[in-house]
Amino acid sequence: MNIKDKITSLRDELREHNYKYYVLDEPSISDYEFDMKLKELQRLEAEHPEFQDPTSPSLRVGGMVTKNFETVVHEHRMYSMDNSYSKEDLEDWEKRIQRILGGVDVQFTCEMKYDGASISLTYEDGKLIRAVTRGDGFQGDDVTNNIKTIKSVPLQLKGDYPPKFDIRGEIILTLEGFTKMNAERVEAGEDPYMNPRNTASGSLKLQDSAMVAQRPLECLLYSIAGDNLGVTSQFEVLEKARLWGFKVPTVAKLCKSTEEVMQFADYWEVNRHNLPYETDGVVVKVNSIQHQEELGFTAKSPRWAMAYKFKAEQAITTLNKITYQVGRTGAITPVANLEPVLLAGTTVKRASLHNADQIAKLDVREGDTVFVEKGGEIIPKIVKVDFTKRDADSQTTEYITHCPECGTELIRKEGEAQHFCPNDIGCPPQITGRIQHFISRKAMDIEGLGAETVELLFNEGLIDDYADLYTLTKEQILPLERMADKSAENLVNGVQASVKIPFERVLFALGIRYVGETVAKKLAKAFKNIDALIAASQEQLMAVDEIGERIAESVVNFFSEPKNMDIINRLKSHGLQFSLSEEQLENQTELLKGQTFVVSGVFETISRNDLKKMIEDNGGKVASSVSSKTSFLVAGDKMGPSKRTKAESLGVPIISEQEFLQKLES
Repeated sequence: MNIKDKITSLRDELREHNYKYYVLDEPSISDYEFDMKLKELQRLEAEHPEFQDPTSPSLRVGGMVTKNFETVVHEHRMYSMDNSYSKEDLEDWEKRIQRILGGVDVQFTCEMKYDGASISLTYEDGKLIRAVTRGDGFQGDDVTNNIKTIKSVPLQLKGDYPPKFDIRGEIILTLEGFTKMNAERVEAGEDPYMNPRNTASGSLKLQDSAMVAQRPLECLLYSIAGDNLGVTSQFEVLEKARLWGFKVPTVAKLCKSTEEVMQFADYWEVNRHNLPYETDGVVVKVNSIQHQEELGFTAKSPRWAMAYKFKAEQAITTLNKITYQVGRTGAITPVANLEPVLLAGTTVKRASLHNADQIAKLDVREGDTVFVEKGGEIIPKIVKVDFTKRDADSQTTEYITHCPECGTELIRKEGEAQHFCPNDIGCPPQITGRIQHFISRKAMDIEGLGAETVELLFNEGLIDDYADLYTLTKEQILPLERMADKSAENLVNGVQASVKIPFERVLFALGIRYVGETVAKKLAKAFKNIDALIAASQEQLMAVDEIGERIAESVVNFFSEPKNMDIINRLKSHGLQFSLSEEQLENQTELLKGQTFVVSGVFETISRNDLKKMIEDNGGKVASSVSSKTSFLVAGDKMGPSKRTKAESLGVPIISEQEFLQKLES
């Protein structure tokens, strides 16, 4: 056997042993034998670099150093899921699905909700090309070198895999692996890690992949994204993924009703601690891929999936003091400062009290013994008070009347849950909060500038609003604390580079109340530039899809403030993007303005998502179900009969894919 064939044979053999050990949990050789074969491969590869292979099992040991993780845009967005906490929530969700699909039989795939760090793996021709963290769902960090060290991630696939696809999953630490790793840290005189999830997430951003290789990380896969994948159901996705070489837990179950879904959830709520990894719920997905495509997505979540969360874990501790935070919009949030307590693997020192009504409802007071819950909340919350342990001289909590930062008297508008500080121009946390929002990743994403630096620049009198960022010089920044020559240069360069950020993100960055990412995109698309948006009346704003009275009023109020207009004019002078690009404008028309389309079925020349995008790019609106307001039903192959029946009964025109495309050409 020549050298090339020997290297190839060793690689194939080690891949198969990796698969048996880390995916099937059925090792066929000893660890020693595996290590000897791996060392032989490493020696041969070092002597013969001409036979290099990016999918070689030898890469599992790491050694690559990544100082800066490149930001990568997801080809297929990673959505978050809506949560449910009861059988009634699931039943309501099923009813919404049935309304859209028209009463067809729906099956559900139930899987465990893994508590780890989300990852998207891209494969081309069976080879791992890229691994990207979830990030904000639109873009994440390229952590390919680190992911390659995880033994349960195949570098080369087996079987009849699609030519190109993304597969999504969670990077986790098993409970056994986490316990062993902590025992080694304690023995070495180091502090143990607090919980598996945070440790797994932090591992992905270690600069030295050799350190990642030492951690017992695993990757559990659960969904794929791409075109022409050759699968018809979620359950088939799981089965095919196992055959291709991915680690997919076998506890998933196909259910015919929400009754069966609840039986699955109830079983695992009791038995979840028998699993080798942490889980906090069950993920329920509509099984049929065609039904998933028909249901589509909301602005944040797939309509065809729901996370059923297990009951929250609680802890008992003492509320030492209630303090108040001021947000960038002036909203006041009361915070409970607690005696530190361990809850769901994390030490909790603070919990949200939400607003004055919640404090009154709980009758919570300083010195109380309280029950703290984490549940589906990122920030823990107080759920009840143990009144049997309350001191006799306990005093009722009096909600503050003036801003804790600037002393301005607070206001509370009718129908609002929170108190507000109206001093938006002079209240320091509001000023720095707006600037921090402006520079955030989803907005201007200014490299070299973080929350602490914003506070420092403001306190030193160098900035009073986010437009001031564009006048900063290296010479102004260098004398500041913790500012070296390179960091000052990076900050200035990062600010200047942000002038290329597109209009919809600039609009989001302005921090207009109620204008989030999705609303900003809709407004940018509808008005094309900032001047048209400024000139728009409340009625014109409300004519835009999904823009209600509250948002419209907020936009009008924002642009009526001279201070805000001054900032916008200064930003214009610095070259920020305040209109859609020529490319964006070229792809948009008003051909379908005022028309609402429902898209259903499978199409030949264009994907369903591309068809929906064409409708929106040409001024039309896409709806999920047929109603009297529907202008056209675009019917593809295998469309459900209920949609056709309803369209015919309402007199809604039914057009084919070709007829729709002809409409755009006319």
